[in-house]
Amino acid sequence: MSTPTGPSRREYPSTYIVQGPGEDELRRLAAQDRMITTSMGGVLPEQPDPARFQRVLDVGCGTGGWLIEAAKAYPNMRQLVGVDRSGRLLDYAQAQAEAQSVQERVEFHLMDALRMLEFPTGYFDLVNLRFGTSFLRRWDWPKLLQEFQRVSRSGGIVRVTEPEMRSESNSPAHMRLQLLNVQAAHQAGLAFAPDGRGALSEVPLLLRQHGLEQVQTRTYTLEFRAGTPEGELFIEDSTRVFRTALPFLRKWTRLPDDYEAIYQQMLTEMHHPDFAATWKMVTAWGSVAAT
Repeated sequence: MSTPTGPSRREYPSTYIVQGPGEDELRRLAAQDRMITTSMGGVLPEQPDPARFQRVLDVGCGTGGWLIEAAKAYPNMRQLVGVDRSGRLLDYAQAQAEAQSVQERVEFHLMDALRMLEFPTGYFDLVNLRFGTSFLRRWDWPKLLQEFQRVSRSGGIVRVTEPEMRSESNSPAHMRLQLLNVQAAHQAGLAFAPDGRGALSEVPLLLRQHGLEQVQTRTYTLEFRAGTPEGELFIEDSTRVFRTALPFLRKWTRLPDDYEAIYQQMLTEMHHPDFAATWKMVTAWGSVAAT
């Protein structure tokens, strides 16, 4: 395989909801990775035989959490590659891979998947994408799914995990801020529908429409409660995202004058011992047709 450019401080132009991610966003993404992987039951809970995946590509890998956990869970995976448009995220991911002693099998490359995945045709056994709606506009999906299939071997798997844009909680302030996020995401082209719904039906449909065969799905309703490890990670994620994504919200929707008061009220409500939230998401995967 040819070797694309490795991590650096360079940043490709990005449609990601946080531009030039700083320390808070790095920590949020790392925490979110742990929260989602644990709540879903592992990195590949729906796959009956993960041992067959020797070469794995994770697109939009961020801080590398999913890929690093995959390397630790499945020592048989010989090469695990992560790509992202942010050099800073990749620097963090590389440091984490070294800290967890998987750097011999895990590598990270600066790359814009919406331009081209700079890998040979038919190279990977599994191509993974998680939370693509944080940077993929509705019209970006067809080209990206074609590129996923190009770099996958015949019979390989393309796997996509996406959440509904809006979770549900018993915090009224949290729900108000999420409504703003949904409005902004839809205006930016990221959300499948104006109400933030649609991922559960649209993601499998996209895979079928754009060439994947034998598409299967697994849906999740993840639960988060105050006082549990996953609940605390959910609270941390919410606390950070409505700060780090503030420029995105300002750009794409009108913020209320009392935004700060709503945010502070959310913090109070989320730290109540009875706080609870649910978040629906889907994993859809399909086989790459023989060429």
